[in-house]
Amino acid sequence: MSEIQIGLSKNARPTYSLDDVALVPTRRTRDRRDVDTSWQIDAFKFDTPIIGAPMDSVMSPATAIALGKLGGLGVLNLEGLWTRYEDPQPLLDEIVELPEADPASATTRMQQIYSEPIKPELITARLEEIRDSGVVVAGSLSPQNTQEHYETVVKAGVELFVIRGASVSAEHISTSHEPLNLKKFIYELDVPVIVGGVAGYSQAKHLMRTGAAGVLVGFGGGSAQTTRQGLGISAPMATAIADVAAARSDYLDESGGRYVHVIADGSLGRSGDMVKALALGADAVMLGAPLARASEAPGQGWYWGNEAHSLDFPRGVRTPLGVVGSLEEVLYGPSHHVNGTSNIVGALKRAMANCGYLDLKKFQKADLTVVPAYRG
Repeated sequence: MSEIQIGLSKNARPTYSLDDVALVPTRRTRDRRDVDTSWQIDAFKFDTPIIGAPMDSVMSPATAIALGKLGGLGVLNLEGLWTRYEDPQPLLDEIVELPEADPASATTRMQQIYSEPIKPELITARLEEIRDSGVVVAGSLSPQNTQEHYETVVKAGVELFVIRGASVSAEHISTSHEPLNLKKFIYELDVPVIVGGVAGYSQAKHLMRTGAAGVLVGFGGGSAQTTRQGLGISAPMATAIADVAAARSDYLDESGGRYVHVIADGSLGRSGDMVKALALGADAVMLGAPLARASEAPGQGWYWGNEAHSLDFPRGVRTPLGVVGSLEEVLYGPSHHVNGTSNIVGALKRAMANCGYLDLKKFQKADLTVVPAYRG
């Protein structure tokens, strides 16, 4: 893609958000009842390509179990309230009731709540609760806390381990501490690892070379994040997903056949966003806001991310989304909303059928058009 000139000393590459692209139907359509939305990573197969984001407003042990039983994968935030407090419910209730009109005091109180230390015994207890239900056990840590807690996580029976940060690289350099050696860590770990986020081709390909089973794509684009305003960094998701999908293809050739899954993470507020992310090359999607609208979600219709309570530089806000129905209705309907907030799996099947595709892998070949002025 050719660059454009910002000024005499700086050029830039034009990029596209999910709002800037749309699917184009083909000459052949399919019956949506024949569409297969299943997705498999390593030995684990799921009925839908939907992963619950590891955020306290989205995933609790109970909602992770519920999502697993409905065909998706719930990932528990192992640095959240469930691993800091024996009973986090009063704290969740307090966060929900914090004054919307005074965001500064709300942020201060959240920072205080999340300053409680992580307790290894609670990590064990929460993961065992999920494991005892029979669904796939997945938990998430930030790169900063992975070395301290990963042994506890593995001993507790995690089956998919997620290392999730705002931006994760295979070559983090620090003069103040010994950084996590991702390649060595993943090689020595006996469970598949999903790692991210990444925003482009080179960063993604380096992470793929570490042995990761999947790579999360996204940086600062979620509805509860203020990373773009605070740091001036953003990665429009349509271009980011397509770039990382290209890295996956090139790494497949480079490695002699090793396939690394691309997982879109961020800017996926409605079913149409999820559909376009999968058509752009994502194998699966990590959803926050759509699942936060479920009646079972611990945020009770409010949505906040892990950056909202950062002690040194908070980059997120509590966002009121409201409740649109049960988790099952959000995923499978029936839907009583016209804005893509419920029956999101049904929307995916309908879009795939309209474009003539029966499975997700082939759907990655769907035609798209660029429509920058479109906001419908």
